[in-house]
Amino acid sequence: MKATLPTLLISALALGLVACDREQSSDTDMQTSPGDSAAELATAAVNKAESDSQDQHFDTLSEKMIEELWQLFPSWAVSKGYYAVADQLQVPNDAYRDRVLAFARQYREQFSQLDAESLDANDRSDLALILNFLDRTEWELTEFQPHLWNPAEYNVSHSFALILNTEYAPLEERLRTFSERLENVPVYYDAAEKTLEKPASPQLVLAIQQNQGALKVFEGEVEEKLAGSGLSEEEKRLFRERLENARKAIREYITFLQTRHSELEESQDYRNFRIGEELYEQKFAYEIQIGMTGRELYERALTEKEKLHDKMEELATELWPKYFPDQQPPEGRLEKIGMVLEKLSEHHATKETFKAEVEKQIPELVAFVKEKDLLTLDEDKPLVVRTTPPYMRGFSVASINAPGPYDKGANTYYNVMPIEEFSDDRADSLLREYNKYMMQILNIHEAIPGHYTQLIYANQSPSLIKSILGNGAMIEGWAVYTEQMMLEAGYGDFSPELWLMYYKWRLRVVINTILDYEIQVKGIDEERALDLMVRQGFQQKAEAMGKWRRATLSQVQLTSYYAGYADILALREEMKEKLGDNFDLKAFHEKFLSYGNAPVPVIRELMLGELQ
Repeated sequence: MKATLPTLLISALALGLVACDREQSSDTDMQTSPGDSAAELATAAVNKAESDSQDQHFDTLSEKMIEELWQLFPSWAVSKGYYAVADQLQVPNDAYRDRVLAFARQYREQFSQLDAESLDANDRSDLALILNFLDRTEWELTEFQPHLWNPAEYNVSHSFALILNTEYAPLEERLRTFSERLENVPVYYDAAEKTLEKPASPQLVLAIQQNQGALKVFEGEVEEKLAGSGLSEEEKRLFRERLENARKAIREYITFLQTRHSELEESQDYRNFRIGEELYEQKFAYEIQIGMTGRELYERALTEKEKLHDKMEELATELWPKYFPDQQPPEGRLEKIGMVLEKLSEHHATKETFKAEVEKQIPELVAFVKEKDLLTLDEDKPLVVRTTPPYMRGFSVASINAPGPYDKGANTYYNVMPIEEFSDDRADSLLREYNKYMMQILNIHEAIPGHYTQLIYANQSPSLIKSILGNGAMIEGWAVYTEQMMLEAGYGDFSPELWLMYYKWRLRVVINTILDYEIQVKGIDEERALDLMVRQGFQQKAEAMGKWRRATLSQVQLTSYYAGYADILALREEMKEKLGDNFDLKAFHEKFLSYGNAPVPVIRELMLGELQ
């Protein structure tokens, strides 16, 4: 295994501190003083010229890599708002994967030849991210190999939906792009069928569900837009022909997956969705990038779970007389906490009003952030609350789809699961989970000042690398951090009910880490997982069942929330200690977010470097 980003990062940042000192002394040396010799001035000038040359070479190489990156990954490019390659659809066959592997190895060799010590702080941190990305790309293709066992990786719909619904160009131009891209859909799914070997069961079920949802992207709305467009009759004929071929290919892929599912269900010969300790630690190092192992974070989470139970017990004891005035509390603290939480959970929206209640809270959060001067908000960037599109369902209750750095003005979508379509029992369970208190925490996390706000700042970052190669732990960690920050600032008027629900939410974040590690590494079953979430985490059954499914579909991602949150909170306290009375919370937030989606350890070194 090649050096993971924490190793690279430690090396790069260690060099970085030396380089910072060297750059500062060089700047001083360049100022003429009576004691300076001509030789010293000449040496300083040469050093500065070499540093500038390295920075320029790095910038040129980075730009070249990004150009080739979008040629290789046009769907990813579209998600970032780069539409120059939107008419292309990569075909996921062996030849394509060989090209990607060659790309990763070629650029790793070129970037490895750079002298990190000679780069400025921003470029050094970009270099660490690039090397991590290239190493991870090779590792995924040669060792992890999800293309062989995860059929949910094959789904063309999201990029088509973005092209159709994002007004980056006139409708006719977008329809022509859509049509060109359609041409490769049949060979795309043919390559997927030929590549897949033995799928894992949860991923197979998800692939069937989401590709069934994908069909909706190629029906209804697109046909209406085509009919009302200014395309020529010949263009429309060709579009419809390609559209029908695409729908046929998706249906055939679904049938292929359903057939495989029936065969494997009978033999129970699925690939194990649990990836085991070795692969888990490798994936954790590439994705989380916090300088500790997955096991170390897991053990830290176990300790944090007990601390949160202590805090929740204190609040439950305080609230007990208010909600159970004539009843003695049970002896067991988990039972007492659970009873108070259940009482509070009775206050919730209906399944018909859930989405509307989400929308109603957004302006309230904006007003609070402004009133407390916690962060500068850009209200010109639209946030659209919508029902989660069918091709994205089956993974989470709520999510954010933000535009990329190339199309900063496009809509950000706040996706909300269609609870109104659920059975009464399932809807009631979810509504009790996302009650009036928890919904506020959810909206802080997903919208203001969580994901929506952070991703707007990321698009303003001068580092395109940090925006493109975003670190999940920083992104999720920021959203979790803002929940606590808002309550600390007085959101909810320090209501013990809201704080108790907040601790339940944070307990969920901690349990995500425990759950992910225990499923993927320790191999716990569904019964043990549900006990962890329902009895120890006070989650409603529907929420826990959904999380069990999610934890079988993904690996490591569930740890990103706690990992990033803990690092950001530690950084805030460190900066408070260093700045003393000069610490300003708003300034900390805006400086932190200005570095884009970089790992928190990278941001820490950049912020400390600026202080020095």
